[in-house]
Amino acid sequence: MSSEARLYTFSQETKDHLRKFRLGTSRASDPQAVIYMIDKQTKEIRQDEDQVVYKSLDELAEDLPDHAPRFVLLSYPLTLPSGRLSVPYIMLYYLPTTCNSELRMLYAGAKELMRNTSEVTRILDLESAEELEEVPDKLASL
Repeated sequence: MSSEARLYTFSQETKDHLRKFRLGTSRASDPQAVIYMIDKQTKEIRQDEDQVVYKSLDELAEDLPDHAPRFVLLSYPLTLPSGRLSVPYIMLYYLPTTCNSELRMLYAGAKELMRNTSEVTRILDLESAEELEEVPDKLASL
């Protein structure tokens, strides 16, 4: 067992929600995103308190904290140049430049575990909520 798996935990409810979200968004016609955080005391990775499913990147940008990292799972439908619909399922690793080093280390240590547990295909790193505007272009170029 990896050291990350011993340090960080997921409740069964969180694991079930991760799976349900991944499967439920694979055919989505609208963008869908959820925010996950790490509880500093228990090291449990869980959905943000609001448990909101965001339908737009603007709404998501408003709710991302200015000084704390987050993991964001995003399902973003887009039409490829061939006309085929693609729904990439990715993780946004939101790490603002203003957050403290303790939080940086906490989230950096859990990044791969979150990627594997949520079964995303790619990770995009973001340093500010404004960078969310660039996500559709980055996804189209993948």
